[in-house]
Amino acid sequence: MNMSAEFCRLQAEVERRRGVDSPLDNVRRIAIVAAATWESEARAAEQREALRSKARSWTEAKVQAIDTLGSSENPDRGRAG
Repeated sequence: MNMSAEFCRLQAEVERRRGVDSPLDNVRRIAIVAAATWESEARAAEQREALRSKARSWTEAKVQAIDTLGSSENPDRGRAG
C-alpha cells in the first residue's frame, strides 16, 4: 500500500515529537531515525504522486485526441491506408 506524502509527513512529525518529549536517550535516537525515514518515504510518495499525475494527464490528452479525431465530418478520416 502506498501512503500519501501528507500522511508520511504527519508520521514524521509524530516521531519528532516523541523524540523531543522522551526522557530516554534510546527512544530519542530511535525517534530521530524514524522521523528521517518517514521524511524519506514522503519524498518517494511525492515522486509517485507526480508520476501518477503525469500519467493521468497523458491519458486524458490521449482520450481527448481520440475524441477529436472521432468527431470529424469526414467519415473516412483516419482510415486512409
